[in-house]
Amino acid sequence: MAAEPLWTPPPERAAGSQLARFMACIGARHGKRFGSYDELHAWSIADAALFWRELAAFSDTRAQWGSEPVLQHAGRMPGARWFGGTKLSYAANLLRYRDDEPALLFANERGARRTLSWRELHAEVARVAAGLRELGVEPGDRVAGFLPNLPEAVIAMLAASSLGAVWSSCSPDFGFHGVLDRFGQIAPRVLFCADGYFYAGKRIDSLATVASVLASVPSIERVVVVTYIGEADADAAAASPLGPKAVRFEAFGTPRSTLRFELTDFDHPLYILYSSGTTGIPKCIVHGAGGTLLQHQKEHLLHTDVRRGDRLFYFTTCGWMMWNWLVSALASGATVVLYEGSPFYPDAGSLWRLAAELRITIFGTSAKYLQAMEKSNFVPARDADLACLRTVLSTGSPLAPEGFEFVYRDVKRDVQLSSISGGTDIVSCFALGNPLLPVYAGEIQCRGLGMAVDIFDDSGRPVRGAQGELVCTAPFPSMPVGFWNDPSGEKYRAAYFERFPGVWHHGDYAAITAHGGVVIHGRSDAVLNPGGVRIGTSEIYRQVEKLPEILESIAVGQDWKGDVRVVLFVRLAPGVELDDALKRRIRDTIRANATPRHVPAKIIAVPDIPRTISGKLTELAVRNVVHGLPVKNTDALANPQALEHFRDLAELAS
Repeated sequence: MAAEPLWTPPPERAAGSQLARFMACIGARHGKRFGSYDELHAWSIADAALFWRELAAFSDTRAQWGSEPVLQHAGRMPGARWFGGTKLSYAANLLRYRDDEPALLFANERGARRTLSWRELHAEVARVAAGLRELGVEPGDRVAGFLPNLPEAVIAMLAASSLGAVWSSCSPDFGFHGVLDRFGQIAPRVLFCADGYFYAGKRIDSLATVASVLASVPSIERVVVVTYIGEADADAAAASPLGPKAVRFEAFGTPRSTLRFELTDFDHPLYILYSSGTTGIPKCIVHGAGGTLLQHQKEHLLHTDVRRGDRLFYFTTCGWMMWNWLVSALASGATVVLYEGSPFYPDAGSLWRLAAELRITIFGTSAKYLQAMEKSNFVPARDADLACLRTVLSTGSPLAPEGFEFVYRDVKRDVQLSSISGGTDIVSCFALGNPLLPVYAGEIQCRGLGMAVDIFDDSGRPVRGAQGELVCTAPFPSMPVGFWNDPSGEKYRAAYFERFPGVWHHGDYAAITAHGGVVIHGRSDAVLNPGGVRIGTSEIYRQVEKLPEILESIAVGQDWKGDVRVVLFVRLAPGVELDDALKRRIRDTIRANATPRHVPAKIIAVPDIPRTISGKLTELAVRNVVHGLPVKNTDALANPQALEHFRDLAELAS
């Protein structure tokens, strides 16, 4: 990593930050003096209960606080309990303002613009919540969204949350099976959808997929349809293929309703997010209302320095946890900017011109996007007025040092560039930005407050100056409540605590730097990560192996030109040739039933695929061979000789 920082916060900016104010509050209230961020971080771990209690006060979190200790069973992971006896509403905390300032700004690739004030947002949430209440939706019921990144998605989520219902969403580029694999498990009572979406200049219909989902998920009692790609029509619902369960979004609920907030337990389910489905159908990860709220408040206020009046943008879909993270910024009084469509339509400058037009102060995106911008002819610093831009956020995959240098050279010299890393599993971050610290090329600035992040070697010993497994050694409030349909907690424990008992094992290969920053070296498990989007191999297999020509398949991520590309190996039925026509059918099947991101860059035929003695495919072993790395335990393989079919392949050199 570079010895000299690319950016150092000006003294006045650091002193005026929310993090500096928080440190001063702790000093005044408890006589604490912190000489560095490392000292503050150490205190937040050593006195976790006090830290999270003080964060709740600093963020003005609205709740009926219980009399029980802030943290019970601190030595259990999982098993710790936060803020027992506390009652709160996530929606009430996000809707604390009711004035005429903008709460949501919406833009799409076709030039559409919409603004919802805080007052208008509150009224729309009240209307939709009334509609849900009329259907009998109660705390714990599931409400699902199969939606583009529209204001209606935020409205529906807040309406569901106001009733104590559980929200879960997928983006519309998921095919039928991808949606069914998710919503089919959680049995939602209500489904919010749109008639379609726009991407890269194309108009894509969603109603046929919704109709298939409706036929396959009998729990859905009502489908609320947003007219987005079509013309609003009073008869649209009746004419749609969705039948009598469908109602237009505009006609749902009761206008001028009073919004009532159900208070629920601190760990009451708020969201269900989904794992990538590496070894089967996706795991349904349940996140609690209080833990999600407090964690996001910490990350927004202290680490990102979000404040009332900021305009926060993140390029995301409703199927990625960054959407949940983005929307939580309403609790800080920020204006949330939603964008729907391709970031490169009609050209590479689209998002930067949007940032200039809407005076965005915090611009979030992926490392893959920044890499693509570097290769384009659009130079944001030259071609867009970014005077209001204060911070750039990057996540999804590690941002290479060259990406850092690109931002400071071609975007803006005086921005704070915060690479952040966490995941769907915690709906938040383990490592992220810091307004008090310098930025070094290739490094995440710091470990998050209250997060006991460490790096373990294979034996479970902490290491410094070397790469290892990213772990968290103490409980934190945004740990999942559990997995859906996992009453014993067995799947939950196996997912995170099997490798190092009592310690959260995240599956990232990482290192802590001499500056106290973090470098992520990629996933240590078999999850594919092209363009920073986590993809489960089983979702690919289920589609590919529908084809009669394919007996079985295995997919790995190949490191390629600073990113990861998906390589699919297939074992063919006797007499079948892997010609261009079959490759096209494979790609079309995956694209239609999963997402475009699941489509492999390379498809290669092999005569055999290695498997364990118990019959499981060995993706990590194949990936190691593809990269010329040793396979640690061939004794566990039933057919280790099959690994030779993946070694030194000419097709993977281009």
